[in-house]
Amino acid sequence: MSTKEKSLNFIEQIIEEDIKNGLPTEKLHFRFPPEPNGYLHLGHASSICLNFGLGIKYNAPVNLRFDDTNPSKEEQEFVDAIKHDVEWLGYKWANEVYASDYFQQLYDWAFQMIKDGKAYVDSQSSEEMAQQKGTPSTVGVDSPYRNRSVEENLDLFERMKNGEFEEGTHILRAKIDMAHTNMLMRDPIMYRIMKKTHHRTQNDWCIYPMYDWAHGESDYLESISHSFCTLEFLPHRELYDWFLDQVVADENIRPKQREFARRNLSHTVVSKRKLARLVNEGFVTGWDDPRMSTISGLRRRGYTAASIRNYADTIGIAKRDNLIDVSLLEFCVREDLNKITPRVMAVLDPVKLVITNYPEGQEEWLDAENNPEEEVMTFRKVPFSKELYIEREDFKEEANSKFFRLTLGKEVRLKNAYIIKGESVVKDENGNITEIHATYDADSRSGSGSEASKRKVKGTIHWVSVPHAVEAEVRIYDRLFVDENPDGNKEVDFIDFINPNSLEVVKGYLEPSLSTAVEGDKFQFQRLGYFCVDKESSANALVFNKTVGLRDTWAKVEQK
Repeated sequence: MSTKEKSLNFIEQIIEEDIKNGLPTEKLHFRFPPEPNGYLHLGHASSICLNFGLGIKYNAPVNLRFDDTNPSKEEQEFVDAIKHDVEWLGYKWANEVYASDYFQQLYDWAFQMIKDGKAYVDSQSSEEMAQQKGTPSTVGVDSPYRNRSVEENLDLFERMKNGEFEEGTHILRAKIDMAHTNMLMRDPIMYRIMKKTHHRTQNDWCIYPMYDWAHGESDYLESISHSFCTLEFLPHRELYDWFLDQVVADENIRPKQREFARRNLSHTVVSKRKLARLVNEGFVTGWDDPRMSTISGLRRRGYTAASIRNYADTIGIAKRDNLIDVSLLEFCVREDLNKITPRVMAVLDPVKLVITNYPEGQEEWLDAENNPEEEVMTFRKVPFSKELYIEREDFKEEANSKFFRLTLGKEVRLKNAYIIKGESVVKDENGNITEIHATYDADSRSGSGSEASKRKVKGTIHWVSVPHAVEAEVRIYDRLFVDENPDGNKEVDFIDFINPNSLEVVKGYLEPSLSTAVEGDKFQFQRLGYFCVDKESSANALVFNKTVGLRDTWAKVEQK
């Protein structure tokens, strides 16, 4: 086996085996099939990267197909959001298709199955059906309606379609085997009555196909060669194949369903139902809340498409479900943002620093590098003045030898500026420091080439000029759940693990170059982390979201 073959994941091995066995490469055709009943999350991102990545690798078309068979939960808003997410991730689909495109064909096939004695209309209640279906260890019991005549079934099914019956009065079931060891094969439901307006077909239909009936048949109609889905659909594969047996013609491509493992993410949930609950019960502000595991939430928080693609590539494809530490995702975005974001100065917990020997009313515009990762270094101007803001934690009145920031009697460098020495403090009546007074060495300006500028001091801190500072609302986001696997304990509601400190809103002071920043712009606030401009930001009221810190601080927290 060649090195190349060894590096293939098991999905690629399946495809390579099929090609070796005679499947022409020009017949390869993949699809990404979301249900438009919510926003896509990180789990979907892995599936998107898998299917579209295979399309790129094999130069094969990939369909974006919306499995829109449940009008009670589906909306055009979700369709639009899904399309935006796929495009944003950097992929292009060959065809935009919908299960609803095939409603008439699916109905016609079901009609033929009734004629062939392979489907029947059942008029039991859902409770009765559940009771007669049996258990994994006991066989089911035939429905009392299982042996209705073909004529009666055809009549009832057509009247169901025409809207003559109320919801819940009849369903169409496939006639397979009520004693089958696979519970899904015990006369599964194919159609149910739903008098709901569909986002595409409006009120044309009063019956809608079940997912299991529509999915494989849609794959077949689109000539999909490989239908990849997550492991929970493994028991469905037998039914997928049985339904295909009823319609497949020998000359056409027969889709092959194969399954891969979910890759769950620690400290979050990746279930549309649970994400919807977070939204509907007000634990977050919406589907794109930056604490959500949705693609739109990650995008709003400042994650890049490249970082999510890299994350999906890093975790790869597996056959077993497992929990991926969120720190890996954070590493991927940190690595990408490090390359592309300008470095700027912002102070989020300010205390005023007064340089007592700096001339009153004077200001200087100093050179500051934008990103040391750039091939060709670029610079911007930052203003310097007598009064500055620094971070409160960057000063201690008394400090030990391991404290390399500002303290009384010791020197520290102001980034891109001068070396200063702490001299004294001003306190309020409660003993809180309101001002720090320092002196500066006028010959020590960074980059000036003077002997004083080359003097080594152990600490460098960032700052913002008070008269030039731009105020902004800064949203500090943390992990939404305190437990690494909030979904893991079925005895405990995942809501109980919500982190009460997942959002902190502070007023920050930024260097003036950020005054023109617009939605989506990304920056590294030096020594603080990566931040981006939120969609609620405006020219007069800037809002920034914290994307991720400069290093993983959670590992230390969890060790404690």
